[in-house]
Amino acid sequence: MPPLMLTLGAIAAIWFAATMTPGPDFLVTTRTAMLHGRDAARRTVLGLAVGTAAWGLAGFFGIHALFLAAPFLYLALKLGGGTYLIYLGLRLLASGFARPGPDVPTPTLRGGSAFRLGLITNLANPKAALFTTSLFAATLPPSPPAWLGVAAAAIMTAICLFWYSLVAQALTTGRVAALFARARRWIDRVAGAAFVGFGLELALDARRP
Repeated sequence: MPPLMLTLGAIAAIWFAATMTPGPDFLVTTRTAMLHGRDAARRTVLGLAVGTAAWGLAGFFGIHALFLAAPFLYLALKLGGGTYLIYLGLRLLASGFARPGPDVPTPTLRGGSAFRLGLITNLANPKAALFTTSLFAATLPPSPPAWLGVAAAAIMTAICLFWYSLVAQALTTGRVAALFARARRWIDRVAGAAFVGFGLELALDARRP
């Protein structure tokens, strides 16, 4: 097998393992699937994939060097991303701890809203760019051709689409969907606490890259 194909294989394996690790992307997919249905979850996953493509290309084309040259930019991205995740988490906590009222169905996210939720959640974590940069530094040859970076970003995007689409599919099937629909308050509480935790970690770690 050609060396560059082996390189792409290594990137795919590492990225797949990283994608399977629970984080904000996993939580937003899970909650959207369980509370808003499969169609909304797929649109959220599409937003996550676009964000993954953006960070992948940015990582290959030198965003880490930009962060080193302008640390205030990385600081701003970290604070902004952390603030967004905390805000999202507090909204979920408020929903989860709200006083029970009439059993009103959860409104379905519209297509554009679901897509933006996935996109912004993914882009809110600039650490993804640094992880991507480190991944490329460890796997790519010196002076790699541009097509290799684009191919790597495409593979990362495809893995994101595959894994989170699989999660959305599994959580919106039959008994699983019915089970989680009855536990939506606890879903909001757990997801809200997790988002606040991710946001605080990001904001408190707002140091130089």
